[in-house]
Amino acid sequence: MCLAIPTKIISTQGNYAYAETMGIRQKINIQLIENPMPGDCVLLHAGFAIEKIEENEYTFLNNTLHKMIKGDENE
Repeated sequence: MCLAIPTKIISTQGNYAYAETMGIRQKINIQLIENPMPGDCVLLHAGFAIEKIEENEYTFLNNTLHKMIKGDENE
């Protein structure tokens, strides 16, 4: 099974972007998505943005990951 992480694009430069994932900024490859722009929310797998997602889905997935990391099984 693979895991894709919700990420937000901060800036773009050619085939790459700087993005923020759970408070960490990193350089990612954006060749696989169409017309990536700063502010876009994407799913990130192995350093590649693989799909654009809506802001509400980004928020839901981000909150879910935070709960998993904290080990909060009741929420």
